Amino acid sequence: MSGARRSFLFARDSPMTETADPATSLMLRETAEAPAVLARLIEANAEVCASLAKRLRASPPRFAVTCARGSSDSAAAYAKYLFELHLNTIVASVGPSVSSIYDKPLRMDDGLFIAISQSGRSPDLLTLTDAALAGGALTVAVVNDTGSPLADRCEIVLPLHAGPEKSVAATKSYIASLAAILQLAAHWSQDAGLTNAVARLPDDLSDALACDWRIALPALVDTESLYVAGRGPGFAAAQEAALKMKETSGIHAEALSAAEMQHGPLALAGPDFPVVLFSQRDAALDALTETGRQLVERKVPVLSAGPADIDGATRLPTLSAIHPFAQPLALIQSFYPLAEALARRRGHDPDRPPNLKKVTETR
Repeated sequence: MSGARRSFLFARDSPMTETADPATSLMLRETAEAPAVLARLIEANAEVCASLAKRLRASPPRFAVTCARGSSDSAAAYAKYLFELHLNTIVASVGPSVSSIYDKPLRMDDGLFIAISQSGRSPDLLTLTDAALAGGALTVAVVNDTGSPLADRCEIVLPLHAGPEKSVAATKSYIASLAAILQLAAHWSQDAGLTNAVARLPDDLSDALACDWRIALPALVDTESLYVAGRGPGFAAAQEAALKMKETSGIHAEALSAAEMQHGPLALAGPDFPVVLFSQRDAALDALTETGRQLVERKVPVLSAGPADIDGATRLPTLSAIHPFAQPLALIQSFYPLAEALARRRGHDPDRPPNLKKVTETR
């Protein structure tokens, strides 16, 4: 690494949890590892999070910038809501092509730059990280591979401790990305609610894994298009769910803020165009519930994940007593087995989506 002090903790070696059924997909097996991954992450990253948080409180950044692609980009959306709502810090997502294609310098003095990646090897993310370093930002990598070029470039590294992830569809590493961001925010803000939410994550994720969403299969198995909607912290989970249905089942799934549905997209939803609605118990709940009610009135099949109580919707079993910023992790943990089952029902291999590979090296 050039010019920056490196600070991180290495993951402890741990074997992948095996299953007695050799036919179980890698995606499902890796999903089931998430609670253990989070327990490992919370313990191993506590020291570096506390140190970074102390530094951020002593010298608060004027803004934060996120850099990510794919599933990691929805983790960046989660960071945006978390930092803006709990830390009063504006967060912007900068397109990596600003540096990788257009070669433009960026002024990031007194800013916090967070790059989120499973592999830490995508050239465009590395180029933007170099621009952040040159622009004066404090650089943080949230990354699974601590031997990657991204980890080597950044001053602070928050490892995901997810271990090997072999399925093309990322699961446990995505959940770990959200957990790493939540743990940092809890230390930085010193908010008791966030701190308690972090401590409960392994147990909450175990409980969420037991929530069976297969009741949603009849509404989804033959559909070609759908919306996945959310607001606030739940929007990140909506983005990830939509991406996974595209990857694993070949469904044209679009993630939307529930507020944006009123501005045109509502015209498409109908009896053959279902909506999966993610919600959490916070200030957005009433608006999310009302959106669901409007959709049901239009004869739209609504699958409600979270506390929104919508007459006529299909209620998916979810945890009730859970922090709003822990809810997206629990929802997506419950969603992944549904996505895996849906892919199989539609004749797809969830581990090997067509035209995709594990590490995407965009420029």
